[in-house]
Amino acid sequence: MQSSEKGGKKRRAANAFLALLGRLKEHPLARLGPGLITGVADDDPSGIATYSQAGAQFGLNMLWTMPLAYPLMAAIQIMCAQIGRATGKGLAANIKTTFPPIVLKGVVLLLLIANTLNIAADVAAMGEVAELVSGFDRHLMTPVFVIGTLLLQIFVPYHRYVFFLKWLTLSLLAYAAVLFTVQVPWGEVALRTVWPKLTLNFSAATVVVGIFGTTISPYLFFWQASEEVEDMHAKRGVSLLQDPNAAPAELRRLQWDTWSGMLYSDITAYFIILATAVTLNVSGITDIETAAQAASALRPLAGDFAFLLFALGILGVGLIGVPVLAGSAAYALAEAMGWQSGLERKAQDARGFYGVIAVSVLAGLFIQYSPISPMKALFWSAVINGVVAVPLMVVIILIASRNSVMGAFTSSWQIITLGWIGTAIMGLAAVLMLIPG
Repeated sequence: MQSSEKGGKKRRAANAFLALLGRLKEHPLARLGPGLITGVADDDPSGIATYSQAGAQFGLNMLWTMPLAYPLMAAIQIMCAQIGRATGKGLAANIKTTFPPIVLKGVVLLLLIANTLNIAADVAAMGEVAELVSGFDRHLMTPVFVIGTLLLQIFVPYHRYVFFLKWLTLSLLAYAAVLFTVQVPWGEVALRTVWPKLTLNFSAATVVVGIFGTTISPYLFFWQASEEVEDMHAKRGVSLLQDPNAAPAELRRLQWDTWSGMLYSDITAYFIILATAVTLNVSGITDIETAAQAASALRPLAGDFAFLLFALGILGVGLIGVPVLAGSAAYALAEAMGWQSGLERKAQDARGFYGVIAVSVLAGLFIQYSPISPMKALFWSAVINGVVAVPLMVVIILIASRNSVMGAFTSSWQIITLGWIGTAIMGLAAVLMLIPG
Protein backbone atom coordinates (compact mmCIF):
# COMPACT_ATOMS: atom_id res chain seq x y z
CA MET A 1 0.00 0.00 0.00
CA GLN A 2 2.79 2.38 1.00
CA SER A 3 4.80 1.62 -2.14
CA SER A 4 1.68 2.23 -4.23
CA GLU A 5 1.26 5.69 -2.67
CA LYS A 6 4.93 6.49 -3.32
CA GLY A 7 4.52 5.40 -6.94
CA GLY A 8 1.47 7.62 -7.29
CA LYS A 9 3.38 10.61 -5.91
CA LYS A 10 6.24 10.02 -8.35
CA ARG A 11 3.85 9.80 -11.29
CA ARG A 12 2.07 13.01 -10.21
CA ALA A 13 5.42 14.79 -9.80
CA ALA A 14 6.56 13.59 -13.22
CA ASN A 15 3.27 14.67 -14.81
CA ALA A 16 3.53 18.08 -13.12
CA PHE A 17 7.08 18.50 -14.45
CA LEU A 18 6.01 17.55 -17.98
CA ALA A 19 3.08 19.96 -17.76
CA LEU A 20 5.47 22.74 -16.68
CA LEU A 21 7.75 21.99 -19.65
CA GLY A 22 4.73 22.12 -21.92
CA ARG A 23 3.75 25.55 -20.62
CA LEU A 24 7.33 26.81 -20.96
CA LYS A 25 7.42 25.65 -24.59
CA GLU A 26 4.35 27.79 -25.28
CA HIS A 27 5.93 30.84 -23.62
CA PRO A 28 6.88 33.68 -26.05
CA LEU A 29 10.52 33.37 -24.94
CA ALA A 30 10.63 29.76 -26.14
CA ARG A 31 9.36 30.79 -29.57
CA LEU A 32 12.22 33.23 -30.17
CA GLY A 33 14.97 31.89 -32.40
CA PRO A 34 18.76 32.11 -32.83
CA GLY A 35 18.85 35.91 -32.45
CA LEU A 36 18.09 35.76 -28.72
CA ILE A 37 20.80 33.24 -27.87
CA THR A 38 23.30 35.04 -30.11
CA GLY A 39 22.55 38.30 -28.32
CA VAL A 40 23.03 36.82 -24.86
CA ALA A 41 26.19 34.94 -25.89
CA ASP A 42 27.52 38.37 -26.86
CA ASP A 43 27.60 39.24 -23.14
CA ASP A 44 29.78 36.27 -22.18
CA PRO A 45 32.22 36.53 -19.20
CA SER A 46 34.96 38.02 -21.39
CA GLY A 47 32.46 40.61 -22.59
CA ILE A 48 31.46 41.36 -19.02
CA ALA A 49 35.13 41.89 -18.13
CA THR A 50 35.58 44.27 -21.08
CA TYR A 51 32.48 46.28 -20.22
CA SER A 52 33.51 46.32 -16.55
CA GLN A 53 36.95 47.64 -17.50
CA ALA A 54 35.34 50.36 -19.63
CA GLY A 55 33.11 51.47 -16.75
CA ALA A 56 35.89 51.29 -14.15
CA GLN A 57 38.49 53.10 -16.27
CA PHE A 58 36.34 55.76 -17.95
CA GLY A 59 33.27 56.01 -15.72
CA LEU A 60 30.15 57.15 -17.56
CA ASN A 61 32.15 58.26 -20.58
CA MET A 62 31.93 54.92 -22.42
CA LEU A 63 28.13 54.64 -22.22
CA TRP A 64 27.80 56.23 -25.68
CA THR A 65 29.25 53.12 -27.31
CA MET A 66 26.13 51.04 -26.61
CA PRO A 67 23.45 53.19 -28.34
CA LEU A 68 25.84 53.51 -31.28
CA ALA A 69 26.62 49.78 -31.37
CA TYR A 70 22.99 48.59 -31.27
CA PRO A 71 21.85 49.26 -34.86
CA LEU A 72 25.28 48.30 -36.19
CA MET A 73 25.45 44.95 -34.38
CA ALA A 74 21.84 44.18 -35.29
CA ALA A 75 22.45 44.96 -38.96
CA ILE A 76 25.46 42.65 -39.30
CA GLN A 77 23.69 39.84 -37.42
CA ILE A 78 20.59 40.23 -39.60
CA MET A 79 22.78 39.85 -42.68
CA CYS A 80 24.30 36.67 -41.22
CA ALA A 81 20.83 35.30 -40.39
CA GLN A 82 19.57 36.12 -43.89
CA ILE A 83 22.59 34.44 -45.48
CA GLY A 84 21.94 31.25 -43.51
CA ARG A 85 18.18 31.19 -44.04
CA ALA A 86 18.22 32.19 -47.72
CA THR A 87 20.97 29.80 -48.84
CA GLY A 88 20.48 26.99 -46.33
CA LYS A 89 24.25 27.06 -45.71
CA GLY A 90 26.43 28.53 -42.98
CA LEU A 91 28.70 31.54 -43.36
CA ALA A 92 31.91 29.57 -43.95
CA ALA A 93 30.22 27.47 -46.65
CA ASN A 94 29.15 30.65 -48.45
CA ILE A 95 32.60 32.23 -48.14
CA LYS A 96 34.06 29.01 -49.56
CA THR A 97 31.97 29.23 -52.72
CA THR A 98 32.20 33.02 -53.16
CA PHE A 99 35.80 34.00 -52.37
CA PRO A 100 39.31 32.63 -53.00
CA PRO A 101 40.48 29.85 -50.62
CA ILE A 102 42.97 32.16 -48.86
CA VAL A 103 40.08 34.28 -47.53
CA LEU A 104 38.34 31.29 -45.98
CA LYS A 105 41.56 29.85 -44.52
CA GLY A 106 42.55 33.16 -42.95
CA VAL A 107 39.12 33.78 -41.46
CA VAL A 108 38.78 30.27 -40.00
CA LEU A 109 42.30 30.27 -38.53
CA LEU A 110 41.82 33.62 -36.80
CA LEU A 111 38.40 32.50 -35.54
CA LEU A 112 39.82 29.31 -34.03
CA ILE A 113 42.59 31.20 -32.22
CA ALA A 114 40.33 33.96 -30.90
CA ASN A 115 37.61 31.51 -29.83
CA THR A 116 40.02 29.25 -27.94
CA LEU A 117 41.38 32.24 -26.01
CA ASN A 118 37.83 33.40 -25.36
CA ILE A 119 36.78 29.98 -24.07
CA ALA A 120 39.82 29.91 -21.77
CA ALA A 121 38.91 33.31 -20.38
CA ASP A 122 35.24 32.40 -19.96
CA VAL A 123 35.74 29.11 -18.14
CA ALA A 124 38.40 30.67 -15.92
CA ALA A 125 35.99 33.46 -14.97
CA MET A 126 33.25 30.91 -14.26
CA GLY A 127 35.60 28.90 -12.05
CA GLU A 128 36.66 32.02 -10.12
CA VAL A 129 33.07 33.14 -9.62
CA ALA A 130 31.97 29.66 -8.53
CA GLU A 131 34.76 29.71 -5.94
CA LEU A 132 33.66 33.14 -4.70
CA VAL A 133 30.04 32.05 -4.36
CA SER A 134 30.41 28.45 -3.14
CA GLY A 135 33.84 28.32 -1.56
CA PHE A 136 34.90 25.34 -3.69
CA ASP A 137 38.31 25.55 -5.34
CA ARG A 138 38.22 27.13 -8.80
CA HIS A 139 40.47 24.39 -10.24
CA LEU A 140 37.78 21.90 -9.26
CA MET A 141 34.84 23.98 -10.51
CA THR A 142 36.36 24.93 -13.88
CA PRO A 143 36.62 21.31 -15.18
CA VAL A 144 33.06 20.71 -13.96
CA PHE A 145 31.76 23.55 -16.14
CA VAL A 146 33.91 22.50 -19.11
CA ILE A 147 32.96 18.82 -19.03
CA GLY A 148 29.30 19.70 -18.37
CA THR A 149 28.95 22.04 -21.35
CA LEU A 150 30.88 19.62 -23.57
CA LEU A 151 28.65 16.65 -22.71
CA LEU A 152 25.50 18.72 -23.25
CA GLN A 153 26.64 19.79 -26.71
CA ILE A 154 27.63 16.29 -27.76
CA PHE A 155 24.79 14.22 -26.34
CA VAL A 156 21.73 16.50 -26.20
CA PRO A 157 20.01 17.18 -29.57
CA TYR A 158 19.88 20.81 -30.71
CA HIS A 159 16.09 21.22 -30.38
CA ARG A 160 16.25 20.20 -26.70
CA TYR A 161 19.52 21.93 -25.85
CA VAL A 162 18.47 25.26 -27.34
CA PHE A 163 15.24 25.23 -25.29
CA PHE A 164 17.21 25.38 -22.02
CA LEU A 165 19.70 27.90 -23.43
CA LYS A 166 16.82 30.29 -24.05
CA TRP A 167 15.78 30.17 -20.40
CA LEU A 168 19.37 30.78 -19.28
CA THR A 169 19.14 34.13 -21.09
CA LEU A 170 17.14 35.42 -18.10
CA SER A 171 20.43 35.51 -16.16
CA LEU A 172 21.21 38.83 -17.87
CA LEU A 173 18.47 40.48 -15.82
CA ALA A 174 20.90 40.30 -12.89
CA TYR A 175 22.79 43.33 -14.22
CA ALA A 176 19.70 45.49 -14.32
CA ALA A 177 18.93 44.40 -10.75
CA VAL A 178 22.40 45.50 -9.57
CA LEU A 179 21.46 49.12 -10.32
CA PHE A 180 18.65 48.95 -7.77
CA THR A 181 21.25 48.39 -5.04
CA VAL A 182 23.28 51.57 -5.71
CA GLN A 183 22.68 55.27 -6.22
CA VAL A 184 22.72 56.32 -9.87
CA PRO A 185 22.95 59.99 -11.01
CA TRP A 186 20.49 59.53 -13.85
CA GLY A 187 20.77 63.09 -15.14
CA GLU A 188 24.53 62.76 -15.52
CA VAL A 189 24.06 59.32 -17.05
CA ALA A 190 21.72 60.69 -19.73
CA LEU A 191 24.13 63.54 -20.53
CA ARG A 192 27.26 61.36 -20.78
CA THR A 193 25.43 58.82 -22.95
CA VAL A 194 25.15 61.44 -25.70
CA TRP A 195 27.98 63.82 -24.74
CA PRO A 196 30.97 62.05 -23.16
CA LYS A 197 34.04 63.76 -21.73
CA LEU A 198 36.61 61.72 -23.59
CA THR A 199 40.00 62.25 -25.19
CA LEU A 200 40.37 59.68 -27.97
CA ASN A 201 43.98 58.66 -27.28
CA PHE A 202 45.61 55.21 -27.47
CA SER A 203 44.09 54.06 -24.17
CA ALA A 204 40.55 55.16 -25.04
CA ALA A 205 40.79 53.84 -28.60
CA THR A 206 41.94 50.45 -27.31
CA VAL A 207 38.96 50.20 -24.98
CA VAL A 208 36.60 51.29 -27.78
CA VAL A 209 38.04 48.60 -30.06
CA GLY A 210 37.65 46.09 -27.21
CA ILE A 211 34.03 47.11 -26.62
CA PHE A 212 33.13 46.87 -30.29
CA GLY A 213 35.17 43.70 -30.65
CA THR A 214 33.30 41.95 -27.85
CA THR A 215 29.96 43.40 -29.05
CA ILE A 216 30.32 42.79 -32.80
CA SER A 217 32.30 39.55 -32.66
CA PRO A 218 33.23 37.16 -35.49
CA TYR A 219 32.08 34.06 -33.62
CA LEU A 220 28.56 35.50 -33.43
CA PHE A 221 28.49 35.91 -37.21
CA PHE A 222 29.21 32.23 -37.81
CA TRP A 223 26.94 31.04 -35.00
CA GLN A 224 23.79 32.88 -36.08
CA ALA A 225 24.08 31.93 -39.74
CA SER A 226 24.56 28.26 -38.82
CA GLU A 227 21.79 28.29 -36.20
CA GLU A 228 19.35 29.60 -38.79
CA VAL A 229 20.24 26.52 -40.82
CA GLU A 230 19.81 24.30 -37.73
CA ASP A 231 16.48 25.94 -36.99
CA MET A 232 15.36 25.43 -40.58
CA HIS A 233 16.22 21.72 -40.46
CA ALA A 234 14.55 21.31 -37.05
CA LYS A 235 11.31 22.63 -38.58
CA ARG A 236 11.82 20.40 -41.65
CA GLY A 237 12.09 23.44 -43.88
CA VAL A 238 14.26 24.24 -46.90
CA SER A 239 16.20 27.33 -47.93
CA LEU A 240 14.32 30.39 -49.13
CA LEU A 241 15.96 29.98 -52.53
CA GLN A 242 14.16 26.63 -52.77
CA ASP A 243 10.92 27.82 -51.15
CA PRO A 244 10.37 31.55 -51.87
CA ASN A 245 6.80 31.38 -50.54
CA ALA A 246 8.14 31.00 -46.99
CA ALA A 247 10.23 34.17 -47.31
CA PRO A 248 7.83 36.89 -46.02
CA ALA A 249 7.11 35.12 -42.73
CA GLU A 250 10.68 33.87 -42.22
CA LEU A 251 12.33 37.22 -42.96
CA ARG A 252 9.92 39.01 -40.59
CA ARG A 253 10.63 36.40 -37.92
CA LEU A 254 14.41 36.60 -38.15
CA GLN A 255 14.39 40.42 -38.23
CA TRP A 256 12.20 40.63 -35.11
CA ASP A 257 14.24 37.89 -33.42
CA THR A 258 17.56 39.58 -34.16
CA TRP A 259 16.55 43.16 -33.36
CA SER A 260 15.07 42.04 -30.01
CA GLY A 261 18.00 39.73 -29.15
CA MET A 262 20.56 42.44 -29.90
CA LEU A 263 18.57 45.01 -27.91
CA TYR A 264 18.57 42.69 -24.89
CA SER A 265 22.34 42.24 -25.26
CA ASP A 266 23.03 45.93 -25.80
CA ILE A 267 20.97 47.14 -22.84
CA THR A 268 22.69 44.59 -20.60
CA ALA A 269 26.14 45.77 -21.70
CA TYR A 270 25.02 49.36 -21.00
CA PHE A 271 23.95 48.32 -17.50
CA ILE A 272 27.30 46.62 -16.83
CA ILE A 273 29.26 49.72 -17.87
CA LEU A 274 26.91 51.86 -15.79
CA ALA A 275 27.04 49.62 -12.70
CA THR A 276 30.84 49.54 -12.66
CA ALA A 277 31.08 53.28 -13.43
CA VAL A 278 28.94 54.33 -10.45
CA THR A 279 30.64 51.89 -8.07
CA LEU A 280 34.22 51.02 -9.05
CA ASN A 281 35.21 54.19 -10.93
CA VAL A 282 33.70 56.47 -8.29
CA SER A 283 35.69 54.59 -5.63
CA GLY A 284 38.96 54.91 -7.54
CA ILE A 285 39.10 51.30 -8.80
CA THR A 286 40.06 51.78 -12.44
CA ASP A 287 41.79 48.55 -13.43
CA ILE A 288 39.67 45.40 -13.78
CA GLU A 289 41.31 42.29 -15.20
CA THR A 290 38.53 39.75 -14.67
CA ALA A 291 34.77 39.55 -14.47
CA ALA A 292 35.16 37.85 -11.09
CA GLN A 293 37.29 40.76 -9.87
CA ALA A 294 34.50 43.14 -10.87
CA ALA A 295 32.01 41.06 -8.87
CA SER A 296 34.33 40.98 -5.82
CA ALA A 297 34.94 44.73 -5.98
CA LEU A 298 31.18 45.35 -5.93
CA ARG A 299 30.74 43.55 -2.58
CA PRO A 300 32.16 46.25 -0.25
CA LEU A 301 30.72 49.05 -2.40
CA ALA A 302 27.19 47.85 -3.13
CA GLY A 303 26.67 44.95 -0.71
CA ASP A 304 26.42 41.17 -0.84
CA PHE A 305 23.22 41.20 -2.89
CA ALA A 306 24.80 43.16 -5.75
CA PHE A 307 27.85 40.90 -5.63
CA LEU A 308 25.69 37.77 -5.79
CA LEU A 309 23.60 39.08 -8.69
CA PHE A 310 26.68 40.04 -10.68
CA ALA A 311 28.36 36.70 -9.97
CA LEU A 312 25.35 34.56 -10.86
CA GLY A 313 24.95 36.52 -14.09
CA ILE A 314 28.51 35.58 -15.05
CA LEU A 315 27.77 31.89 -14.50
CA GLY A 316 24.52 32.05 -16.48
CA VAL A 317 25.95 33.75 -19.54
CA GLY A 318 29.07 31.61 -19.36
CA LEU A 319 26.93 28.50 -19.76
CA ILE A 320 25.63 30.06 -22.97
CA GLY A 321 28.84 31.70 -24.19
CA VAL A 322 31.14 28.67 -24.07
CA PRO A 323 28.90 26.44 -26.25
CA VAL A 324 28.41 29.29 -28.74
CA LEU A 325 32.16 29.92 -28.98
CA ALA A 326 32.97 26.23 -29.44
CA GLY A 327 30.02 25.67 -31.78
CA SER A 328 30.84 28.61 -34.05
CA ALA A 329 34.42 27.37 -34.48
CA ALA A 330 33.16 23.87 -35.26
CA TYR A 331 30.65 25.12 -37.84
CA ALA A 332 33.31 27.25 -39.54
CA LEU A 333 35.96 24.50 -39.78
CA ALA A 334 33.48 21.76 -40.68
CA GLU A 335 32.00 23.84 -43.51
CA ALA A 336 35.46 24.80 -44.73
CA MET A 337 36.53 21.15 -44.79
CA GLY A 338 33.26 19.83 -46.18
CA TRP A 339 32.49 17.73 -43.08
CA GLN A 340 29.05 16.82 -41.78
CA SER A 341 28.05 19.35 -39.15
CA GLY A 342 25.19 20.26 -36.85
CA LEU A 343 24.21 20.01 -33.18
CA GLU A 344 21.17 17.99 -34.21
CA ARG A 345 23.42 15.25 -35.60
CA LYS A 346 24.68 12.38 -33.46
CA ALA A 347 28.36 12.41 -32.53
CA GLN A 348 29.17 9.35 -34.64
CA ASP A 349 27.65 11.04 -37.71
CA ALA A 350 29.65 14.29 -37.38
CA ARG A 351 32.90 13.30 -35.72
CA GLY A 352 34.97 16.13 -37.15
CA PHE A 353 32.42 18.73 -36.09
CA TYR A 354 32.15 17.44 -32.52
CA GLY A 355 35.91 16.88 -32.45
CA VAL A 356 36.48 20.59 -33.03
CA ILE A 357 34.06 21.41 -30.19
CA ALA A 358 35.86 19.01 -27.86
CA VAL A 359 39.36 20.20 -28.77
CA SER A 360 38.53 23.91 -28.50
CA VAL A 361 36.80 23.54 -25.12
CA LEU A 362 39.50 21.26 -23.68
CA ALA A 363 42.24 23.55 -25.02
CA GLY A 364 40.53 26.39 -23.21
CA LEU A 365 40.64 24.29 -20.04
CA PHE A 366 44.34 23.38 -20.40
CA ILE A 367 45.29 27.05 -20.79
CA GLN A 368 44.22 27.47 -17.15
CA TYR A 369 47.21 25.38 -16.11
CA SER A 370 49.74 26.97 -18.49
CA PRO A 371 51.88 30.13 -18.06
CA ILE A 372 49.40 31.96 -20.30
CA SER A 373 47.12 34.21 -18.27
CA PRO A 374 43.60 33.69 -19.65
CA MET A 375 42.45 36.81 -17.85
CA LYS A 376 45.02 38.98 -19.58
CA ALA A 377 44.16 37.23 -22.82
CA LEU A 378 40.44 37.93 -22.60
CA PHE A 379 40.62 41.71 -22.98
CA TRP A 380 43.13 41.44 -25.79
CA SER A 381 41.08 38.70 -27.46
CA ALA A 382 38.25 41.25 -27.55
CA VAL A 383 40.61 43.76 -29.13
CA ILE A 384 41.78 41.11 -31.64
CA ASN A 385 38.14 40.33 -32.42
CA GLY A 386 37.55 44.01 -33.06
CA VAL A 387 40.36 44.09 -35.63
CA VAL A 388 39.52 40.72 -37.24
CA ALA A 389 35.83 41.63 -37.49
CA VAL A 390 36.53 44.50 -39.92
CA PRO A 391 37.57 42.47 -43.01
CA LEU A 392 35.05 39.77 -42.11
CA MET A 393 32.24 42.35 -42.03
CA VAL A 394 33.29 43.45 -45.52
CA VAL A 395 33.00 39.83 -46.70
CA ILE A 396 29.54 39.44 -45.07
CA ILE A 397 28.22 42.66 -46.63
CA LEU A 398 29.43 41.60 -50.06
CA ILE A 399 27.76 38.18 -49.73
CA ALA A 400 24.50 39.64 -48.36
CA SER A 401 24.26 42.10 -51.25
CA ARG A 402 25.20 39.66 -54.02
CA ASN A 403 22.33 38.38 -56.18
CA SER A 404 24.40 35.43 -57.36
CA VAL A 405 24.42 34.12 -53.79
CA MET A 406 21.20 35.46 -52.25
CA GLY A 407 18.93 35.53 -55.30
CA ALA A 408 15.92 37.75 -54.54
CA PHE A 409 16.75 37.81 -50.81
CA THR A 410 19.64 40.24 -50.68
CA SER A 411 19.69 42.48 -47.62
CA SER A 412 17.96 45.86 -47.81
CA TRP A 413 19.94 48.99 -48.57
CA GLN A 414 19.26 50.24 -45.03
CA ILE A 415 20.83 47.14 -43.47
CA ILE A 416 23.74 47.25 -45.93
CA THR A 417 24.35 50.93 -45.13
CA LEU A 418 24.39 50.25 -41.38
CA GLY A 419 26.83 47.42 -42.02
CA TRP A 420 29.22 49.71 -43.89
CA ILE A 421 28.96 52.37 -41.16
CA GLY A 422 29.80 49.76 -38.50
CA THR A 423 32.76 48.53 -40.55
CA ALA A 424 34.08 52.08 -40.99
CA ILE A 425 33.77 52.93 -37.27
CA MET A 426 35.51 49.74 -36.16
CA GLY A 427 38.22 50.21 -38.80
CA LEU A 428 38.82 53.81 -37.71
CA ALA A 429 39.05 52.83 -34.04
CA ALA A 430 41.54 50.08 -34.92
CA VAL A 431 43.71 52.58 -36.81
CA LEU A 432 43.59 55.09 -33.93
CA MET A 433 44.60 52.32 -31.54
CA LEU A 434 47.82 51.83 -33.53
CA ILE A 435 48.78 55.52 -33.22
CA PRO A 436 50.87 56.01 -30.05
CA GLY A 437 50.19 58.89 -27.71
